[in-house]
Amino acid sequence: MEFISTRGFSDSVSFTEAVSQGLAPDGGLYLPLEFPDLTPFLGTWENLPYEQLCFEFFKLFATDMDPSILQDCIERAYRKFSVPEVAPLVPITEKWKVLELFHGPTLAFKDFALQLLGNLYEAQIARDGKNLTILGATSGDTGAAAISGLVGKKGVEVFILYPNGKVSPLQERQMTCTEASNVYPLAIEGTFDDAQKTVKEIFADLSFREEVGLSAVNSINLARILAQSVYYLYAWLRLGPDLRESTSFVVPTGNFGNVFAGWLLTKMNVPVHEFRVATNQNDVLHRLFNSGEYSLSEVSPSLAPSMDIQVASNFERLLYFMVNKDSVEVREIMDTFRQHGRYCFEDFTAGGFSSCRATDVEISELIHKVWKNHNYLVDPHTACAFKDLDPSQDSVILATAHPAKFPSVYEKVQMEIPKSPILESLLSIEPTKYEVGVDTDSVRSFILDKLAK
Repeated sequence: MEFISTRGFSDSVSFTEAVSQGLAPDGGLYLPLEFPDLTPFLGTWENLPYEQLCFEFFKLFATDMDPSILQDCIERAYRKFSVPEVAPLVPITEKWKVLELFHGPTLAFKDFALQLLGNLYEAQIARDGKNLTILGATSGDTGAAAISGLVGKKGVEVFILYPNGKVSPLQERQMTCTEASNVYPLAIEGTFDDAQKTVKEIFADLSFREEVGLSAVNSINLARILAQSVYYLYAWLRLGPDLRESTSFVVPTGNFGNVFAGWLLTKMNVPVHEFRVATNQNDVLHRLFNSGEYSLSEVSPSLAPSMDIQVASNFERLLYFMVNKDSVEVREIMDTFRQHGRYCFEDFTAGGFSSCRATDVEISELIHKVWKNHNYLVDPHTACAFKDLDPSQDSVILATAHPAKFPSVYEKVQMEIPKSPILESLLSIEPTKYEVGVDTDSVRSFILDKLAK
């Protein structure tokens, strides 16, 4: 299978090349040239365990990988999850089910992709004999999950930028308390968007990318998107034939990667009723879906810090389909947005989506409401998904993180603070982090200095 850039200036690549590069040389994001039709497979995939479903799905894309190596990468990735189902589908009303995505090693949905991506990198190094430098930016969970997937792996050095003081204390400890010699958490002054901008600028330096073997762990890496598509497919198959085409997926999202991964299944002829995009008060996506305007505003720190984002990196992938795969128009729109911080679509059409927005006050109220009405505790990101949720609509709500990652939220709303042994064990470890300027020169110099040692 071939993969192409949304911006049209890069040559097509294989699956393993797309994974190793992360971002295309022209600054675009990789997508399959053609999507497989899943219709012939759905009947035989219905009752597969999660790992086997993931393998069957990935085989259609990773056509340049030895199937036995791919299967080993997948099986080892999900062995670390704490429940046999990997992604349990839990009913909380007659109409609503929660897809629990927090049973991985770092208690967040990012584990589904990053445990696998770490193994794919390991296989690549064994195959090519070339070391990798992994660079990413995080608003909280991505960094912890990326580090967990890559900690101690031979031939891999990991550099993760995050906004200092703007992730939860436990999220920061997950990044800074690994005691691993190949991990460098970089605390920058600014926002996640500042960190992500720097990462993209560094990836645009093609000579530097080649020099250090740079690859990306953010959801700009297509392997992450495909790995997340699997849990939607897994849940959809478990709904039963009578509910599959009438059920909405309700998705807390900031960088658009999570919900885009589900929507991508519709390009493979999986009929999903709707995707509901749930944002916090940093509502760039909610404004886009309601007004057709994609515009920057100031990031407002919230109770749901992993969604404190204004530039949704994966929007470019959706844009590619909105403009009928016209790479010239994609480049023009992205250039306008980069220059002016705003782009207004005259006739915005992105079928299959709706959206909602929850403020911090509403998040607190929703946590209480879901607990009182359904005896189910949600984290502050997942709480956003319950804003104005239709009780008569069949819905799968994606629970993206374990509540124990955000103890201060439950203290603030006067509820019992949830605990996790995984997180409690971090409290006795001395954190190690590096404060670095957010400019590209500072980050690049830091990477070169560490790689030289």
